[in-house]
Order: sequence, then structure tokens, then C-alpha cells
Amino acid sequence: QTPLKKTNALIAQMGITFLNAYVPSALCCPSRASILTGKYPHNHHVVNNTLEGNCSSKLWQKIQEPHTFPALLKTMCGYQTFFAGKYLNEYGAEDAGGVGHVPPGWSFWYALEKNSKYYNYTLSVNGKARRHGENYSVDYLTDVLANMSLDFLEYKSNFEPFFMMISTPAPHSPWTAAPQYMNLFQNVSAPRNSNFNIHGKNKHWLIRQAKTPMTNSSIQFLDNAYRKRWQTLLSVDDLIEKLVKKLELNGELDNTYIFYTSDNGFHTGQFSLPIDKRQLYEFDIKVPLLVRGPGIKPNQTNKMLVANIDLGPTILDIAGYDLNKTQMDGMSLLPLLRGDKNVTWRSDFLVEYQGEGYNGSDPTCPGLGPGVTHCFPDCVCEDSYNNTYACVRTLSTSWDLQYCEFDDREVFVEVYNLTADPHQINNIAKTIDQEILEKMNYRLMMLQSCSGATCRTPGVFDPGYRFDPRLMFSNHGVRARRFSAQSL
Repeated sequence: QTPLKKTNALIAQMGITFLNAYVPSALCCPSRASILTGKYPHNHHVVNNTLEGNCSSKLWQKIQEPHTFPALLKTMCGYQTFFAGKYLNEYGAEDAGGVGHVPPGWSFWYALEKNSKYYNYTLSVNGKARRHGENYSVDYLTDVLANMSLDFLEYKSNFEPFFMMISTPAPHSPWTAAPQYMNLFQNVSAPRNSNFNIHGKNKHWLIRQAKTPMTNSSIQFLDNAYRKRWQTLLSVDDLIEKLVKKLELNGELDNTYIFYTSDNGFHTGQFSLPIDKRQLYEFDIKVPLLVRGPGIKPNQTNKMLVANIDLGPTILDIAGYDLNKTQMDGMSLLPLLRGDKNVTWRSDFLVEYQGEGYNGSDPTCPGLGPGVTHCFPDCVCEDSYNNTYACVRTLSTSWDLQYCEFDDREVFVEVYNLTADPHQINNIAKTIDQEILEKMNYRLMMLQSCSGATCRTPGVFDPGYRFDPRLMFSNHGVRARRFSAQSL
């Protein structure tokens, strides 16, 4: 069973599925900012979903928005551009210009004010507020986005190339399915992998605080969430079918690239965390990426390590723009899409997240003390101010490895060998070879201070990698750390 049968048939089977596609930050706003800018969070400076965290702030608008890939497509490549859906979580905030702010780069702009909703929302229609109520036939957001997109395809100019970005909030909470889909998937429950409902021993304290085993009510809650997410995706599946049919009718399907992806993964019960994202594990950082289009052979899979920072460079490359003129950290996927032989590709990338937490205690869970947030159900907290970490995720012929460090008092380290342990149950930081630890620590410092081309240098397991241990202890702008058995 899957809620995306049509998407699978129309995109995956007609094109390429990337089996190792990731986001550098498993949270909506930093991840969406990475898609738009082609940059890691430390370069676009959107660290969480708040205005203070630079999510759709005045600073973001001034410094990053003019250099997003849609802005370049419109101004430099002559594209007509269309946006519909959820932009950034704080978009439309009064302190940041309200819904009157239309970011540079968009010819047609239909953006949701603030975060995910399905009914009773406001859209910015080219800078003018339009309210929607709760009548399914005219207000259900996924369908409204589909209809606006079809209208654009109907009435756009045929003399300029076009780019569309359709950003459905589904399957984000509050998981309101269309009425005809509300009772489906009744027998579906969240996957029970080997890391489901177990204690996250040897992990960061935030993971260890989850109550194990989970209560029946927590399990019911997460299974219900999983089901409802699937139900909301049925409308996304319909949207994709309508768009592909429209492109076919217009005679444009064969010369149009279609990308399908998400801004983060999601966990449902892994390590006894009921539901959320923003952790460093595969279930939160790994996303689908399906692409069809000219020159892409059908029914292919690709195992290369790709990230959402690659989407902007890829689309600009397709449009013929010189990527050397950008400040993007990602790489164009075009050689992989075309199946070019002998492509040199990355063997690692950076994952980084800056935790959010309240100064005061969570009123629903006063016993937890200050600094934690998203504590539900059963007072299991999904985030905290020191849930701040950076990881190198490595995938090469010899290693499938993740190395992570927390920016907290204990400088906690987590290391996983995903060849032996795909569900990341055993933290091997204390037993892995010291030399690998030092190299990974050094590589992490390099990536945390990278920008543009330096983000694409060879990883630890590439033949071209150069390791100079002396640099670990010189001050090059990132705190170097000496590892001893005690700190692990």
C-alpha cells in the first residue's frame, strides 16, 4: 500500500529515483531555505522556524532572497515563474512586511500566510490577502493549489520557458484529509522497524529522556498521525496526476523536468519519540527525490549521495545558467539525470541543526524545567535549546557512516556504521578507530566553515582527500576539539 500510486507511476517509473537523497537540516524553514538558496544553513543563516531564527525575516529578505534560484531564473534566464503553497513558516508575519511582501523572482505568487493549514487560511495573491474558509469544494488547500497551477499552465505565455514550484503543506499536521479520503488506510500503522519503541541508549540526552516503552495512548496517537498523513497525501497524488495530464494535453510533457521531493523526513515511534522531525537520524534527514524529464531514462535508480542544496544548481544548469556565478554550496544533478559515465561525485555532506527551546518551563509539563519544547504526548520532548548538532554523513564504496557532535557541555558524539546497523541503534563512538574519529572531526570542521566550492571538496573516504592533523589544533575559525577517551 502507498498513498502515492499515481506519483510513482507518473514520475518514478518514467524517470529516476534517488535512493540516497537528504536534507542538511530536518526542519521546514531551514530546509526550504536550503532548497531556495542552494546553501547549507550556516550560509543562509535560517536556523529554525522562528523570525528570530531568520525564518522569512527582514534580514533573509534583504540578503538571501535576491539570490535564490527562482530570482536568477526570472532575471537572468527569462523564465516566467509560478509559486503556490507554503513558502516559509513565518512568511506573512507583520514584523516582516506581511503578505504584501512578494519575494523577488516570482511572476505569479500564491503563498500561504504562516504555517501549514488545510482550511481557514489566508493566501498572498501577488501581494494581496485572500481569505479562505472551510468549504471543501472551494477552500481545501491541496485542491486550491492544484487548480491555480492548472490555470497557470492554461494561461501562461508560450514564448518564454516556465518554472513552477508547488509546495503543498500535506502531509504536515494538522493532517486534515479531503472528505472522500478520511476513512481510508484503516488497517495501516506506522512501520515497526527494529528501532521502534526502544530506548535510545548511548544517545544524546534528549533521545534518552523518551519514556520506554511508550504508553498505549502514545502508540495510538502516532499510528493515527501516520494514517492521517497518508490520507492527506492522496490529494497530493491527485494534484500530480492533474498536472502531468495538463502538460501532456499542452504538448509540453516531453520537454518538462518534474521534480518530486520533501523538506524533511518524520519519525513515528523510533527510539520511543512519538512524532516529529529535527533529529539527526535517517528517518528525519532522508527524503524522497523523483525526477522525470528530457534525457532521463525511465525506471532508473541512483545511489549517489544527493541533497536538497543540489536542486537550485540543477534547475539553473537545466536553464543554461553558469553555476560559477552563484554562491551555491550544492552541485548540479544534471550529469546524474542524463546518466553520464565517470561523474566524480561527493562522498559526504553536512547535517546541521540549532535546537529550539523556551526560556520558561513547558506549562503542560512543569516538571521538565526550562529549555525544552514540543513536549507531547506524555511529556516526551522533541527539542531543546542544546539539541544543537552537526554531522558528516558519508557514503562511499567503503563506508556508510554518520559522525555527529553536539554543541553542549559534554560535547556528546554519536557515530553509526549504517552497513552493519541501518537503524542506527548502536552508537560506536567509543569503539571506532581513533584515526577515523579524528579525520571525521576534522572533516566536520571543514564543512561547518565551507562556502560555495569548498563545500564540494573530497570527503574522508575519497582518494583525493588530504588530512593534515596539525590543522585540527590551529585556530581556523571553528573550535577545534581534542578527543580523549573521557570526552567520549
